[in-house]
Amino acid sequence: MSRLEEFIRTVHDFPIPGIEFRDITSLIEDPIGFHMAIVELLSAVSQFKANVLVGIESRGFVFGAPVAWDCSIPFVMARKPGKLPNDTFKKDFDLEYGSTSLEIQKNTDISGNVVIIDDLIATGGTAIACADLIHENWHVPKENILILALIDLPNLGGSAKIQQMGYAVKTLMEFEGG
Repeated sequence: MSRLEEFIRTVHDFPIPGIEFRDITSLIEDPIGFHMAIVELLSAVSQFKANVLVGIESRGFVFGAPVAWDCSIPFVMARKPGKLPNDTFKKDFDLEYGSTSLEIQKNTDISGNVVIIDDLIATGGTAIACADLIHENWHVPKENILILALIDLPNLGGSAKIQQMGYAVKTLMEFEGG
C-alpha cells in the first residue's frame, strides 16, 4: 500500500448495502495527503505534456484546478447539464443506475494533449463519455487524451474498458471492491 492510500477512508455499506465506498474527503481534509495527491497528479500531467486539463464535475474540479494552475495550462469544466452559460456540446451516457450527460462549452479551446481528471474510475462510463465528447467535437485524437484518476476499482472493469476504447488511463492507487 502506498502512503497515499492511507488517506482514503472506506465507508462500508454506502450508498447501499454491500458497497465499499472509497471516501476521498479524508484525503482532501488532510493537507499532507492532499499535497501528496496533487504532486503525483502534477507528475502525470507533466509527463503527458498536457496542453489542457479537463475536470469532471465535481471532484475533478477539486484536483484539476490546482494541477492546471501549477502547470500553467487552461482548466476546462465538464459539467452536468444546464450548468454552463454558453452553448455546449453534450454527451449522454449510462450509469449503473440510470443515465445522465456531460457538457462542455462550445467556445472552449481544446487542442493538443488533453488530460481528463476525476477522483475515481469504477465502470469507466463518465470518463469515456468525457473523452468521447472531446474526441468527437474538438477532433482531438484518442492517443492525445489521457484519463487520470486518483483511484481505480479494477474489479469493476472501467480502466480496461477505457483502454479498449483507445484512450490512455492512469490512476494513482487501486482498491478492490466497489
